[in-house]
Amino acid sequence: MTTSQRDIAKRTASQIGLAFRSGESSPVALVEHLISRISQAAASNIFITVMTERALREARASDERYRRQRPLSPLDGVPIAWKDLFDVAGAPTTVASSLYRDTPPKTQDLPCVAHAAAAGMVCLGKLNMTEFAYSGLGLNPHFGTPVNPNDDGTHRSPGGSSSGSGAAVAAEKTPNANRTHTGRSVRIPASLNGVYGFKTSEGRIRKDGMVPLSRTLDTIGPLARSVEDCLLLDMVLRGAVTTPVRQRNASDLRIVVARNYCLDGCEPAVLENFEASLRSLEEAGARIERAIVPEIDEFIELNARHGSLTAAEAYHEYRELVESADGARIDARVIHRIMQGGRMTAHDLLCIQETRKRALVSVASRLEGALLAMPTTPQTAPAIAPLEADAELFHKVNLNVLRNTMIGNFLGFCGLAIPNGRDAVGLPTSILFSAPMGCDDDLLAHGLEIDRILRDSFEPTWLRS
Repeated sequence: MTTSQRDIAKRTASQIGLAFRSGESSPVALVEHLISRISQAAASNIFITVMTERALREARASDERYRRQRPLSPLDGVPIAWKDLFDVAGAPTTVASSLYRDTPPKTQDLPCVAHAAAAGMVCLGKLNMTEFAYSGLGLNPHFGTPVNPNDDGTHRSPGGSSSGSGAAVAAEKTPNANRTHTGRSVRIPASLNGVYGFKTSEGRIRKDGMVPLSRTLDTIGPLARSVEDCLLLDMVLRGAVTTPVRQRNASDLRIVVARNYCLDGCEPAVLENFEASLRSLEEAGARIERAIVPEIDEFIELNARHGSLTAAEAYHEYRELVESADGARIDARVIHRIMQGGRMTAHDLLCIQETRKRALVSVASRLEGALLAMPTTPQTAPAIAPLEADAELFHKVNLNVLRNTMIGNFLGFCGLAIPNGRDAVGLPTSILFSAPMGCDDDLLAHGLEIDRILRDSFEPTWLRS
C-alpha cells in the first residue's frame, strides 16, 4: 500500500528524513503537497510569504542528493518555515507590520537560515507573528491573526509572538518552524497549539542581523513535533554536525516543582495534566521535589516595582518609530507595551540588571543539576473575540499567559515546552522543564527521556484528522 504525502507530512522532521532516505517519499513530492495545503488554507493567516520557487528549487536539489545517496544531514529535504523577522533571501522581512509590508526582498539569508540551507532543509516561506514580536497572544490587525487548529468552532489565540509558527506546525503546514524568543515566543505558541518548543540559552545561536526586541533576552530556537526534532534543529541552527547529547535514564532525573507562584490560579485541566505528568515521571524513576524558589518571588517583586527589561530595551530600540507619525500605524496594544519602557528610569533598569545577575548564580546553585518544572501557561488558548473587543481584558489575559515563561527569561533558563494533555473541550495543555543558562545539552538529554515517558498523554492535532 502506497503511503500518501499527507501521511508523510504528519510525521516528525526526523521521521520525514528517514522516509526520504528509504525512498518512501521525496522532498519534491512532500513540498508540492505542503505548498498545496498552504495555498488552500490562505484564510488561516499562518503564512505571510510563501516561497514556492525557492522551496521547489531546494527540494529538487535535495532529490538529486538522495539519488546520489549523499544527503547533507539527517534533515536534508525536510521543509522548514521562518518567523517573519528572520532575513530570508528572496522575501521581504515585514516583522508583521504594515510599515514594512512593501519593503524589497532581502538578498542574503540570516546566519541560522543559511545554516539550515547548508543542511539541505527546504524553505517554505515566512510566518505570521505579533507585530514587532511583542505579545503573548498573537493577535495581528495587519495580516490577520493565525487560526489555532485545535478548535474548529471558535477562533482562539495561537500564542505569541510566534503565532504563525506554532499554528503552522500543529496544522500540518510544516513539520517545524524557527522563531525568536524574548519572553514567550516559543513556549507559549508551543503550549497553546500543542507542539514542542525549545528556548535556547542566550548566546547559544547567533542572532546578529536579526530584527531585535530585547538585545539581552532575544534567543533563537525551534517549534517542532518531538524533543528529538528540537535537538536536530538546534544542531542545524548552530551549524553543528555532531552533538554530545545522549538520552538519560529517568533515574538520573531530579525535578524541582516551585511551590510559590507558578501553580497559583491555573485552570483545573492544566493542573490535573501537570500532576499526572509528574506522577508518570516519578513512576519511571524520576525524583520529584517541591520547594520554595526565592528567586521567583524576587522576580515578581522586581517586575512590579521597576518594570521589565524587555520593555526598557524595546523602547530604546523603537523609541523614534513609536513617537513618530508612523506610530499611529502600529498595533495600539504593541505601542502600549513599548511605551511602558519609556516610563522606566535608569534606576529601574540598573536594579533589574543587578538583581538578575545575582539571581542567575543563585538559582543555578539552588537547582544543583535539577530541572525546574511548571505548567507552560496557566490556561489553555483563550477565545479571540473578547480580546479584540476589550483592551483591558487583552492586557490582563496577556500577562496571565506570559507569567510563567517570563520567570525563565529573567532567570536565564533554557526551556523545553512539551504537550501533556487536553482540557474538556480538547484544547492542549503543556508542561515546561527549565535548566540554568548554558545547560541546554543537559536539558535536551533529559528531554529525550521525558518525551518518551509523556508522549502517550497527548494526541497531536496533526494526527487527529
